[in-house]
Amino acid sequence: MLDYLSYPTWITPEIIPGLPIRWYGLMYVVAFVVTYLLIIYQVKRLPRPKISKRSKKGRLQQRVLTADDVLNLMLWCIIGMLLGARLAAATIYDPTHYYITHPWMIFWPFRGGTFVGLQGMSYHGGVIGAVLGGVLYARREKRNFFELADLAIAAVPLGYTFGRLGNFFNAELWGRVTTAPWAMVFPNARSYPTTLSWVTDIADRIGMPYEPGAILNLPRHPSQLYEAFFEGIVLWAILWFIFRKRRTFHGQLLGIYLIGYGVFRFAIEYLREPDADLGFVLRLGAESEPTALFLSLLNISMGQVLCLLMIAAGVLLMLITRRRYPIAAGPR
Repeated sequence: MLDYLSYPTWITPEIIPGLPIRWYGLMYVVAFVVTYLLIIYQVKRLPRPKISKRSKKGRLQQRVLTADDVLNLMLWCIIGMLLGARLAAATIYDPTHYYITHPWMIFWPFRGGTFVGLQGMSYHGGVIGAVLGGVLYARREKRNFFELADLAIAAVPLGYTFGRLGNFFNAELWGRVTTAPWAMVFPNARSYPTTLSWVTDIADRIGMPYEPGAILNLPRHPSQLYEAFFEGIVLWAILWFIFRKRRTFHGQLLGIYLIGYGVFRFAIEYLREPDADLGFVLRLGAESEPTALFLSLLNISMGQVLCLLMIAAGVLLMLITRRRYPIAAGPR
């Protein structure tokens, strides 16, 4: 009996073979729809009126948030997210610096005359872009950004779940090699020669057959599913059921989200293989190769560095907003 799973053969990136409709894109559509519906759910249950706007005398007046406002907010945030995600992927995650010297290629979706889309998006860059988009929208509409942010962020993680499921359907962003019984062999993951002792050791432990000199595709953590569950469902449940109605200042949910996502993602990064071109940006452990194995807590990936910055930003945000934007009426 084999102690690992094979990636389901019935899952393909295309929903209908031959048509340019992919599961990854569909999952993002579902994510945006779920996020919108959850925000609308909150808006309909807010005390009326809710959102503030400055009057001519400089005092704060109340203005109702409508479904059109939610759509406009999401549009600004989505545009900012896509721009930020792509820019970060093309700079932070590109060790060749190709896009820095060829910036016009960052948003060019063709390679060699073939349409390939925008390959490579950074979540952390997407967060920064979405926040900037929300800030610009709030300034344009003279609204309280942190009040809007709390409404949106309570919904975002559940939508994010579908994005990570899209990664799984694409069989990408797989985890590190493991002997766990739920480990999975991803078809596009890097294979290793049996001349390496650690490869044959793992193959023997899980009952994977091989010939001398063969190249093996070893089972890995399905880290996309880990992220979908913890960074998506669990984080959403924490925000939605524990803190959403108990917040005491505007910006509280945004701060909790930044901290919570940073903590979950930092931990899961130990089970997710670092980007092949970057490896570990901090190699403090006694062993750091191969990156496909978890060898030390001291070997840190770029994703983990960005998560630490994300956690720090969340703590700083909460320290500032709890004093500047209290909710006078108490938790709600």
